[in-house]
Amino acid sequence: MLRSRIAKKIRGAGKLDAGTIIGLVLLVLVLLAAFFPRIYTRRDPYEQDLLNALLAPSGEHPFGTDQYGRDVFARVVYGTRVDLLIGFIAMIVPFLTGSLVGLIAGYYGGLADAIVMRVQDVMTAFPFTVLIIAIMSILGPNISNLYIAVWLVGWKDYAKLVRSEVLTEKNLDYVQAARVLGFSNFRICVRHILPNAINGAIVYAVSDIMMCMLVGASMSFLGLGVQPPIPEWGAIITEGRQFILTAWWICAFPGLALAITGTALSLVGESAARFLTNDGRG
Repeated sequence: MLRSRIAKKIRGAGKLDAGTIIGLVLLVLVLLAAFFPRIYTRRDPYEQDLLNALLAPSGEHPFGTDQYGRDVFARVVYGTRVDLLIGFIAMIVPFLTGSLVGLIAGYYGGLADAIVMRVQDVMTAFPFTVLIIAIMSILGPNISNLYIAVWLVGWKDYAKLVRSEVLTEKNLDYVQAARVLGFSNFRICVRHILPNAINGAIVYAVSDIMMCMLVGASMSFLGLGVQPPIPEWGAIITEGRQFILTAWWICAFPGLALAITGTALSLVGESAARFLTNDGRG
């Protein structure tokens, strides 16, 4: 059943539009920088050369150098892996947790659903970033605590998406037929309801990777995330902000990298949304 749904969606997806192609090309370039940084540069992102500090962009240093003489281009390229890792890990754990919680709350209802909704209401009352900063301030400034903070705050969005879909799906004919056939609740939830209810969460997860990257960069900018001298885009911007008027390139190029990655994920996410909503359930 699931394979037939996927096959129908692929046949109905049609040709890729220009936005999708651009997004895929940009995403491939970003992934190449993350997994094969030496394709782009042979320089060491940690190597200091104080005699060549704060050099403007040139042929030898395309993105210039920072206050320690380190090549900014190399640090931006190597920072891609760090930021993508932050985005993926900080997305996948809330995605799995929230989807499970939303599935259970939506299918069983009752006390479980009431508890989940009340917790969501309380957490929604506070801005996302404020909660992250508060948790990071308590746990301490390092990357592991950043993952924990995003997990504690981010699961609720996935739970809300999956729960709303499950509430609709569990009353449809195919679920009623599965109950009549004597299938267990576990099989009904995992094999039948979840594949139809998780599409919205998957689409949200693609864009959430970029949101998690921005959160990671913001926390690093505030000194609560990745710590120097690790090359991470937010940390690079933090190090260069005191030179913003004389050495603008230190802050500009990591910010440009964030913008390009965000554009790629946004375009791919829109394509994924069209693909997943194409065709009905099998």
